[in-house]
Amino acid sequence: MSKVRVASFSVSLDGFAAGPAQDADNPLGIGGMALHEWAFRTRTFRRIVLGQDDGETGIDEDFMARGFANVGAWILGRNMFGPVRGPWPDESWRGWWGDEPPYHSQVFVLTHHARNPLQMQGGTTFHFVTGGIGEALYRARETAAGKDVRIGGGPGTIRQYLRAGLVDELHLVTAPVLLGAGEPLLQGIDMNALGFRCVEHAASDAVLHTVLARDTATDES
Repeated sequence: MSKVRVASFSVSLDGFAAGPAQDADNPLGIGGMALHEWAFRTRTFRRIVLGQDDGETGIDEDFMARGFANVGAWILGRNMFGPVRGPWPDESWRGWWGDEPPYHSQVFVLTHHARNPLQMQGGTTFHFVTGGIGEALYRARETAAGKDVRIGGGPGTIRQYLRAGLVDELHLVTAPVLLGAGEPLLQGIDMNALGFRCVEHAASDAVLHTVLARDTATDES
């Protein structure tokens, strides 16, 4: 059955998903890159993002590979696409990832400012959605054709979908890092009230993986 899910999403011990002062030089905020060191070593990350044939196997790799499996479309917040704010000055910014982004599918970017679709190498096309989270999810589900829709972030986008009750599964990766400030992920969100339960957890030598899933009985009551 198709799911709307968040996968391989890293948070600090103090609950931040990005550090402070995010900009073009620090897209994850100051110190935020440390949240993702576990991912950079995995075979799947190095193959899909870097185009390399090496990388580690084990628990972290298993979860990383699961995150990319059966994904038919992605949803991103505008900050995940790039550092440009406000109206697009032009269409020169084409994402953080070079000519061949790692998505290899249709990607729906939430924004308040219209922009033409951007087709990239490797099967990725960015669509810029101005109608909000509902429109983005509707379009993503249509193009996913029965596969999962993955919400890639950032934290603000995930919070919007959580509050709307639209996320089925959330895979969090807790890194042994304290950021002290930045953008929190779950602050002010009652995950119990939303029907989430911990259904899986596993620790590697680097991080703790926790999978939260919604209790479908809650939706039917």
